[in-house]
This record gives sequence, structure tokens and C-alpha cells, in this order.
Amino acid sequence: MNAVFRGRTSAATEAALEKAAELLGPLAEADRPMGELTTYRVGGPAALFSEPGTVADLQRVSSAVATTEIAVVVLGKGSNLLVSDAGFPGLCLRLADRFAGIEIEGDLVRAGGAAAYPVLARRTAAAGFTGLEWAVGIPGSVGGAVRMNAGGHGAQTSEVLVDCRIVSLLDGVERLVVKSALDLSYRHSSIGPFEVVTEASYRLERGDAEQALARIDEVVRWRREHQPGGQNAGSVFTNPPDDAAGRLIEEAGLKGLRMGSAVVSDKHANFIQADPGGSADDVRRLIDAVRALVLERLGVKLETELRFVGFEEGS
Repeated sequence: MNAVFRGRTSAATEAALEKAAELLGPLAEADRPMGELTTYRVGGPAALFSEPGTVADLQRVSSAVATTEIAVVVLGKGSNLLVSDAGFPGLCLRLADRFAGIEIEGDLVRAGGAAAYPVLARRTAAAGFTGLEWAVGIPGSVGGAVRMNAGGHGAQTSEVLVDCRIVSLLDGVERLVVKSALDLSYRHSSIGPFEVVTEASYRLERGDAEQALARIDEVVRWRREHQPGGQNAGSVFTNPPDDAAGRLIEEAGLKGLRMGSAVVSDKHANFIQADPGGSADDVRRLIDAVRALVLERLGVKLETELRFVGFEEGS
């Protein structure tokens, strides 16, 4: 297989990609569009794409990464990242559906890293458990949610998480990591960019299934009323201590601000939306402009919640 990446690559990077493609064989696909794998639906291709379905597959990917030292981005449901229009000159890895299983034993729930958080929320609620109803509003995977300690509606993953299984792409080793070793805080964990969460365990409380499902309906209704649909990645900026990023952006007068094919939502100012067929680079320019204007007008420096993939350093 020949990896023919159409974005920015040096001769050394191209040689490393070719070698990685050779080592991965049918486990890799060249020039896979990444935008369609994200909730922004914009952005260029990954030089290589792999969708491992077993731990053995992940270990084979690890071997290729260690041999070639290519760049890697681990993708969940694509709800918290923006891929540049030029694409990503490395390996994009996404767990296959074999990692999306959900099992309930007593009050312990085990979910694969590729399982969708809304599915996990509905499944546990229907089984009569409480503690994850809020997760119906998180459009990400179990792996991504653990990595960023996702949360919403006054709750977060760390409150119910017990442990997780992680495979390192640096050495292929699989290990069980307990919650206390994950350094979980607001939108943060110690899970690194070369680590893949293959499974997570949660401890929930027994409750009434009808009430839990009603709570899920309430969360869904609230989000539809207060947050925009369309092409976006949810909250762009993390909330500063004792404040809300959306409130600050609105106070700065930036609702509706547009740059090319990207616009600050009129419904919720911490959402930046992309037009169909739009440009990831427009989204990035608008994010940078919003951050600069909030700092200039209000004296508050906002930090992004999004991951930026394939952009030049400092851009």
C-alpha cells in the first residue's frame, strides 16, 4: 500500500508514513478524510487511518508507531477536536465497534472505549441505575469521556468511574488503572496522547428505571432548548473559575460574530458553528479572535476545551 498524503509532509515524514503503512498492512488506510469522523464535519485527511478491533491489533499499531515514530491522534466520536483543512500528517486511530460493548454486573458497569456515552446513559437508566443520566448529552465515546473527565449538568465522569483499561501505543502494554491514579480534575486526566482507553468501569446506584429515563428526557429537552444543533463540537472554551465562558463571550458582544464559514452561535456563545462545506481554518481563526477579544474587552483569558489536529505550531 502506498501512503500518498496530500497535506504538509517532509521527506522524512513521508518515508516514516510509508514504512508504517507497510508494517500495518490491511490495518491501515491511506488519506482517510477526518472531517466526516468529527462533529464539526470539516477538515482534511489523515495520512494513515487505523481502526483496530482487538488488543492484539492495538499492539501491532504500537509496534509500527514505535518503529517509525510517526505522529498519532486517538479519535473517539470526534466531538472535541478540530482538524485543519490541510489534514494530519500522521496516524489517526479509532477503536472499532468490537470495543463498544456494555456489560452490567450488580452495580458495576463495564463499557468498551468505543461505546457512545449517550448509549451508555440510556442503557444503564433502562436497567434501573442512576448516576449517568447526564451523559446522554455528551456526544463522545467512553474512552474520550474518561480521558477528558467529561461532564455536564453538575456531574462529571470521575464521580462514578472505578477504573479503566489502557493500552500504550509506545510499548503495547495493556494495564488496569484505578481512578485515583488518573489525576482527574475539571476536563483533565493523566491519560496521554499515546494511550488508548479500551474499557472503563463505573459504579452506579440502584434506582427507578422510569425516573432515570425521565431524567434523560429532561436533559435532552434542556440541551435542545439551550444549545444549537448543526456542525459544532460543543463547548469551545472551558469555564473559568466561578464563571461561564459563554456568559463572558456574550458580554464581550461576540454572539453572531462570523469569519468566513464559521460563526459564534446566537443560541449559546460558547458554541462556534461551521457551515456545511465550510473551512476548519475559518473555525480556528474565529476561536482565536474570540479569545483575543474577550481578553481585550474583559481581561479574561479563555482556554480551549478543543484539541487542534494538524495545525502549525503557534497558529
